[in-house]
Order: sequence, then structure tokens, then C-alpha cells
Amino acid sequence: MKKYGMLNSSIAKILADLGHTDQIAIGDIGLPIPSDVLKIDLAVTIGNPSFQSVVHAVHEDMTVEKVIAAEEIKTENQTQYQHLEAEFPHLIEYISHEEFKKKLKHVKAVIRTGEATAYSNCILQAGVYF
Repeated sequence: MKKYGMLNSSIAKILADLGHTDQIAIGDIGLPIPSDVLKIDLAVTIGNPSFQSVVHAVHEDMTVEKVIAAEEIKTENQTQYQHLEAEFPHLIEYISHEEFKKKLKHVKAVIRTGEATAYSNCILQAGVYF
């Protein structure tokens, strides 16, 4: 039995398989996920698990060199905006929500949270730790 790090086996496998510049997304319950992209659905109830808790847990186990989020988060969801800025200082690129949704076609997986607040989504790009 695994003792530390990511315990969810689906997420742990995706993280272990990522190469440099590969991307995964973490999204709220309303994010449209392309049908041909792997969905890891963690949503249990509204708000559970939260976007922030999943982002933090994944970041603990992943080398991240870049984060992509919707520009709209800055004005429409200050709580999540501030969390991303604190979790990933100087790593975030902001694009329109429409462009963000188009980029989902190229991610390795989307982790769906129970978050029910606007624009609680991000794409994490894998870096290297050496």
C-alpha cells in the first residue's frame, strides 16, 4: 500500500507517464471535456473535492513548468485566481476561456473536481526536476 504522495491510482499513473511539456487539466464540474480525452472524475458532491485541494495535491507530486488558466478568472473568481497565483507564482499564462476549452483536446487527462465556482480550471504543463 502506497504511503505518501498521490494515492489516487489513476492520477498517479498519469503523473508517472508524463513527459516534459505534456499537459493535464484540472477542472470544475461544469468544464466540457472532449469525449476522446481521458476523464478522471473525482466529483463526489457539490464542492467536494475542491479545486484548490486537488490542484495542491497534484502539484505536490508533479513538476510544473507552466500553468494555463482563463483570463476571466481574474475578475469572475478572485478566490481561485489568488490561489493559483500563490500556488504557481510567475508560471501562469492567461488566455480566453474559449481558447482554454480548445486546448483541452491536447491534454493527456482532465481531472474533474466537485468545484462549483466559475472558471475553476487550469492546465498544468509538466517540467523536469533535473
